[in-house]
Amino acid sequence: MELFDTILLIDKPVGITSFDVIRRLRKELGGPTPKSTKFKIKLGHAGTLDPLASGLMLIGVGEGTKMLTEYIGLDKEYIAEILVGERRSTGDMEGKILEEKSVDEIFSDEKISSTLSGMLGTLHLPVSAYSAIKMGGVPMYKRARKAEKTGEIVTDVPVRDMEVLEVELLSVKYIAVNRDMDSPTRTGESSRRAVVTVRFHVGSGTYVRSLAEEFGKRQR
Repeated sequence: MELFDTILLIDKPVGITSFDVIRRLRKELGGPTPKSTKFKIKLGHAGTLDPLASGLMLIGVGEGTKMLTEYIGLDKEYIAEILVGERRSTGDMEGKILEEKSVDEIFSDEKISSTLSGMLGTLHLPVSAYSAIKMGGVPMYKRARKAEKTGEIVTDVPVRDMEVLEVELLSVKYIAVNRDMDSPTRTGESSRRAVVTVRFHVGSGTYVRSLAEEFGKRQR
């Protein structure tokens, strides 16, 4: 396969990292393997997606990497499923449950829509400790994973301006859960969760996990 000096539109599937996409492309395009540097091809991207996320990645190839600066600052649109009733260490379904609470009867579409409307504009929100941005030259997720091994939770995270341009409530569904009694946060009693599906149109540098956690806080 010969393809140079261009921008590729890649539909990243769930379950792999953005770096996995780069690695596979490098192999497909004839770039160097870990044991060989005979042929180098420059690859870059206009933003990462979490492993649990699927969607568009813009990949620059060769001189195409110089074009990425035109796309990095563009608005973005996400479809997010927000689980209301559980707070997890990573801000997504991979993390440990830190807190859980049954969704009560006053949780309604009207209340959800009102909360979402209140999130329009510029919000000052903490970035997830498991994001790819760097602090002191080290990706934050590496610090968080290292802290996990000692049972710690990273709390010293940067706060950034995140701009919500449009927000649309797509659907709400409820699920019943019956947790085991092994965890101190679990009662063993049946309780209710809500899965809220939302379309976010946001400015560059906005993190969906940050928006989801902010939405959860405003529903308490």
